[in-house]
Amino acid sequence: MEEQPHRRTFLERLSAMLLREPEDREQLIDLLHSAYEHNLMDSDALSMIEGVLQVSEMQVRDVMIPRSQMDVIDILQTPEQFIPFVIETSHSRFPVVEESKDNVIGILLAKDLLRFYAGEEFNVRDMLRPAVFVPESKRLNVLLREFRNNRNHIAIVVDEYGGIAGLVTIEDVLEQIVGEIEDEYDFDETEDNILLDRTGRWRVKATTEIEDFNAALGTNFSDEDFDTVGGLVIGHFGHVPKRGEQVSFGGLNFQVLRADSRRLLAVLVERDISAESSPAE
Repeated sequence: MEEQPHRRTFLERLSAMLLREPEDREQLIDLLHSAYEHNLMDSDALSMIEGVLQVSEMQVRDVMIPRSQMDVIDILQTPEQFIPFVIETSHSRFPVVEESKDNVIGILLAKDLLRFYAGEEFNVRDMLRPAVFVPESKRLNVLLREFRNNRNHIAIVVDEYGGIAGLVTIEDVLEQIVGEIEDEYDFDETEDNILLDRTGRWRVKATTEIEDFNAALGTNFSDEDFDTVGGLVIGHFGHVPKRGEQVSFGGLNFQVLRADSRRLLAVLVERDISAESSPAE
């Protein structure tokens, strides 16, 4: 009973701080952390609020998928040619290009391919939805509002010269707030931490223990400083990497597959051919 006045006082302080829209962001964060320490919110709520604050300061270029990693469909391909690619990549939306990745002419929804399987007359160009283009500098909170208002889920990112810089999805933005969003195509808790794809590369969860990684790939990384592959990779980067960043060590190349602003989630691993072909020192 004696703690009740203190709880009310703290709630009043928190409410007053939020209502008067404090200019000091650090003071607001400190107060939110204090609320967490006093069990007024859980860690998930605190993480999401911090994510919201961070999104307001981030730009599209911070989360976009680079142009070199965009999975696109060429308008000249027939459904028989690109459907295996659609199945393999498991995206719900694909930019369609003509001649090059710099000429995006529309977006194809994977669900529209059901018409092809149904035996209906199918013309890819007729199926295209208009592509939305946004600049690299657009704020993520503004983009999220536009996604919601326009009911778009994907946008093509252009640089200052009008060239294609990459693409961004609504999932990329939301993951900055709520963390990784997994779907039925992501390898989840029920599946192995290490998967070998048909190109000979490994998809590895960041939580994979280094001992298991060594056993699967025949490597000999030490687990004295780090317990997991994620810790090992971040240690070589020196920072929490973004999707698409790469680092090579121990005869392997590690490319970030999935990451949010706070943690590494999955990497793509392949043998570093340049290291193997270079003469021993």
